[in-house]
Amino acid sequence: MVIIISALTLGFLGSFHCAGMCGPIALALPLKNNNWLSRVLSTLFYNSGRTITYALLGLLFGLIGKGFQMAGFQQVVSVATGVVMILTVLFPLIFRNRFKAKSFSIISKIQSSLSKKFAISSYLSLFSIGLLNGLLPCGLVYTAVALAITSNDSITGMLAMVAFGLATSPMLIAISIIGNSLGIAIRRVFTKVIPYIVILIGLLFILRGLNLGIKYISPVDQVLTPYTETCTPKHSCCH
Repeated sequence: MVIIISALTLGFLGSFHCAGMCGPIALALPLKNNNWLSRVLSTLFYNSGRTITYALLGLLFGLIGKGFQMAGFQQVVSVATGVVMILTVLFPLIFRNRFKAKSFSIISKIQSSLSKKFAISSYLSLFSIGLLNGLLPCGLVYTAVALAITSNDSITGMLAMVAFGLATSPMLIAISIIGNSLGIAIRRVFTKVIPYIVILIGLLFILRGLNLGIKYISPVDQVLTPYTETCTPKHSCCH
């Protein structure tokens, strides 16, 4: 439950970041403009596709996290995830403008497919745009994926990513229908706050993995190990 609440919080606060980063895509969506209902349905199809991609990512990475847990690596994974989350904030600051997403062929192919979909105004096209958009590089999505990994469960990981997708949807829906009405000053404030939230969550994951015995924050996890019965004189195996 904590993972899902964290995903909701991250998604809601991060939606203000999405207003600046994904706002242009939301504004450029080929919405069906027959009436207000068709416009709302158009945005719902787009955000549904995006959330489904997030759900599949959560299912996959939650399963990976479960594998780490069964192998007894959950503490290491939690600490490593926290470190990676903090690095996602620091890395762009250190290596600003040195790496671009367009240099990766897979990302280029996704962007090319997206541009073709924008030329078609249909619910299926909008749904496809959402599916593809969920695969584009985004530090905020990476943070949500980190939550899915540390959930140590595929279903919880999937639900966390669904919660994240739903929490970011209202802002993008509003931008698509009404336009980019959020003040630039407000967006700048939330854009500045988001990195600190990511770092805070990263620190919590590191503390969680250290097993310091702090209730709720850094509890002592039980590592899954095979059960072996100890032989004593009372057991038949000793006779």
